[in-house]
Amino acid sequence: MKKRKIPMRKDIVTGEMMPKRQLIRVVKNKNGEVSLDPTGKKAGRGAYIAVDVAIAKRAKAERTFEQAFHVKLDDSFYDDLIKYADHLQARQELFGKNARN
Repeated sequence: MKKRKIPMRKDIVTGEMMPKRQLIRVVKNKNGEVSLDPTGKKAGRGAYIAVDVAIAKRAKAERTFEQAFHVKLDDSFYDDLIKYADHLQARQELFGKNARN
């Protein structure tokens, strides 16, 4: 049986390459709106962050997505990111690394 290629993406905070399924995609659309992309299919420029609350908090402290997308974001975006990362991290602990949503 042929082995499937695992798509890899770079975590924008740590710079580490990881499997795409273990990352959260954040997207900036044409209108300049930045949002979480749980499906990974929203149109726009995407950036990835690891499913780890500590890394999400580091992104908030360093304002990583503001630098990447050249926009001003309020703390509520980063708070939502931290909550979502916490949710996915708990799911991964329960169901394994490939658990999503």
